[in-house]
Amino acid sequence: MLEEVERWMGNRSWSVRDRPSHQVLAAKQRTGQTVSVVLPALDEEETVGEIVAVIRRDLMERVPLVDEVLVIDSGSADRTSEVAAAAGARVVHRDAILPRIPAVRGKGEVLWRSLLVATGDIICFIDADLREFSSDFVLGIVGPLLTEPDVQLVKAMYDRPLAGAAGQGGRVTELMARPLLNMHWPQLAGFVQPLGGEYAARRALLERLPFPVGYGVELGMLVDALHLVGLDALAQVDVGVRKHRHQDGQALGRMAAAIYRTAQLRLARGHLVRPALTQFERGVLGFEPRTYPVDTEERPPMTEIAEYARRRVA
Repeated sequence: MLEEVERWMGNRSWSVRDRPSHQVLAAKQRTGQTVSVVLPALDEEETVGEIVAVIRRDLMERVPLVDEVLVIDSGSADRTSEVAAAAGARVVHRDAILPRIPAVRGKGEVLWRSLLVATGDIICFIDADLREFSSDFVLGIVGPLLTEPDVQLVKAMYDRPLAGAAGQGGRVTELMARPLLNMHWPQLAGFVQPLGGEYAARRALLERLPFPVGYGVELGMLVDALHLVGLDALAQVDVGVRKHRHQDGQALGRMAAAIYRTAQLRLARGHLVRPALTQFERGVLGFEPRTYPVDTEERPPMTEIAEYARRRVA
């Protein structure tokens, strides 16, 4: 891992416990910034209502930290919109936003369009399929943006148990995203959950970023933000445990392809090679990096080896 990244992890990796709600609220009141929470949703009637209700109860009624909860429905066939509205969210259909430009399918499309209807100075994105949701997700990632004026984007980090199996989820992260970042953008190797759907950013940054329309949006946003504002403007916060619905292997393959393509397009800006991979394990003091060398050397075809050629002649 780069020394720069090790320093960054010490200075820009926090826990939700580092900023209690009263401290974050005081910073919000002092700066006058507003906060919007945006949930992109497609057929999430089983989970979206509880997420909205928890945010409203903890961060609007008990502590007035969040100014609005916005659910962007991208064409649900179930009761996602009705459930979200009943729980207290403002619900807007994706196709009703910027109708001049026909919408396409994809999460990034929804996040991009949400900037037109969300009102906050700080936009907090939360996936709508989370189970056993805690408002710490929002408090944790919004906190640094209200208390640290130099921070522009904050990602959540967490344990991600794989339901019904040993070990962690995040298979596309470990098999696709993390190797890509370590190889080509090693400054981003310190992010524990680079593809996580829970992150917050200043509107002033988001409005300057391109948005891949599909699953590549999180990786693309992280890479583009690095180029635009630099590593020290990025941060991450440990919010505990994330539970959600897991995708099957084919869906993961599609996600991986989209992420690879997103990276491929950005590699035109410069090709950086770092033959090491940093992964994370939770230790006594939180997430600890483990760096491993990556085998990049290749042997040539045996026909090019003189000793092999001589053997064939013999």
